[in-house]
Amino acid sequence: MPLIDPNHPLADLLQRDQRYSLDAYLFILEALSFAQESLGMGEQEKSNEAQPSRGKKKSEKHVSGQDLCEASRQYAQQQYGYLATKVLASWGICGTADFGEIVFNMIDIGQMRKTSDDSRDDFHDVYSFEDAFVRDIVFALPESL
Repeated sequence: MPLIDPNHPLADLLQRDQRYSLDAYLFILEALSFAQESLGMGEQEKSNEAQPSRGKKKSEKHVSGQDLCEASRQYAQQQYGYLATKVLASWGICGTADFGEIVFNMIDIGQMRKTSDDSRDDFHDVYSFEDAFVRDIVFALPESL
């Protein structure tokens, strides 16, 4: 298991909620970045919050629960192929609802944000892992063989 600063909010979270490993949380953060940067998902956040925007390096995009589930599927397929279900399960992730639990745990410790429209239900039964990672997997051969 990767080392984590004991003062980081994730360290306390990992002690309180042991359903998911640190790798599960890191995967969701990577999938979010993949959604925003590689897939172009997300809408510009509305700046109606009372927080000043100075200090933000770039504008942040809000990704919906369903979009994050889809980005997580694509990212897991890209990274782990047929082993995606096994890898995710080894971290405690067995369905899309687990993505939501991880996201809302991260929201609770201030590591992610949500809008008033976001809910854990957004992540429930978005797709089955069996369909997403076994039946629907696509193999692409490089063209220069």
